[in-house]
This record gives sequence, C-alpha cells and structure tokens, in this order.
Amino acid sequence: MNGAHRPRLLSVEGVSKGYGTGSARAVVLESVDLAVRTDEKVSLVGPSGAGKSTLLSLIAGLIQPDAGHISIGGVAMEDVDDTGRAALRAEHVGVVLQSDNLVPFLTALENVELAMGFTGREQRDRARELLTALGVDERRDHLPRHLSGGEAQRVSIAVALANEPALLLADEVVGQLDSATADHVVDVIFGSELAVLFVTHDEALAARGERQLRLVDGSVVEL
Repeated sequence: MNGAHRPRLLSVEGVSKGYGTGSARAVVLESVDLAVRTDEKVSLVGPSGAGKSTLLSLIAGLIQPDAGHISIGGVAMEDVDDTGRAALRAEHVGVVLQSDNLVPFLTALENVELAMGFTGREQRDRARELLTALGVDERRDHLPRHLSGGEAQRVSIAVALANEPALLLADEVVGQLDSATADHVVDVIFGSELAVLFVTHDEALAARGERQLRLVDGSVVEL
C-alpha cells in the first residue's frame, strides 16, 4: 500500500512543552506537528538537547503537553487518564527509552514474557525468537545487572516488541552498540510490520527510514 494511502496511526498537532516558570522558563517544543501512518518507518534526528526524548515521552503519554493534541489509533491522549494511557501503551505502543525499562529482579527472558502477559500472551517461544533476532538469546537467563549496556538495550527492544504493538517509539536505542550490531538491530526494527518513530542522532541510520524528520529550534521539519 502506498504510504500516502495508509491510515494515519499517530497524530501530533500543535504540541508545545516547556519547563520552569517566568523568566526561567525554557520552551523545548513549540507547535510541533507530525504524523505516522500504519506500518510507516519514520526517523527523527536533531542535536542533543533539541527535545527528541521529550517528544517521545509526550507521545507515549508519560508526560503531558502544555498545548496541542496527540492521538494514537484514534484515541486522544487528553481524553484518557493515567490508567488509560498505561493501558494504551501496554496494548498498542512499544516504548524504548534511553534508560532501559527492565525489571531488575527478572531475567531477560522473564522480562519479555512479562510484557507479553499484559495482553494475555504467554509465549516463551516468541520471547526466545525476539531475543534470538536481536542477538541476545544466550543471555536470556541473566538478570539486567549482569548484562552490558548494549545487551540491556537489545533486551529492552525485545520487551517493547513483545506485545506486537501497532507503534514502536525508539529513542537512541543503538547508542551503545557497535556499528555492525546497530545495523542489524535497525534491520529488525525497520523490518517489523508496525509503525516506527525512530529517534537518533546518526544521520546514516536515520536515512534508512521511509521518511526523515528533523527537530530544529523546537519544531519538526521534513527532510
């Protein structure tokens, strides 16, 4: 299906976010507009501190915008409470932030299985398949504290993919990987049948997206 004819999955309209008050207030995002369609792979680049992580946290419903509207699958984020936003993430949105999202007292495999449990899927075989695809199945019985930073990143991606989300939000998820491993992980992410908003500072990785966006001076522009 041509990208322009795919239904819109994510809509961000006029979203602004700042921190602080009065003269100390810093505006991070100003009237941001963007859209991601079903199964579309979109990359977002921008310098450190530009607000990329803030934007992903807003889309995920982890923080709230000062202005504007965000909807995922037709659900307006402002129309649901914290519990509703958590349910939306569990059922439809995979989130991988720069800090890992692993439960420290569960093994890598158990972390992936736990994510599947939120949607009633207890499929050890699928968990193993995800870990294998990301090159960390041999670390499946290790606790997060026994994983390297790069291994923890890859397990976190498996956790985010475990519930077969419609949308994956990925924030600098290959920053601790060597170039060959990073390329492979991006292959897995971009080869999946889901929409992806992939945040990176790496221009070469960004170029692999169907569309490339850049965050400049608090606004998103298409490249």
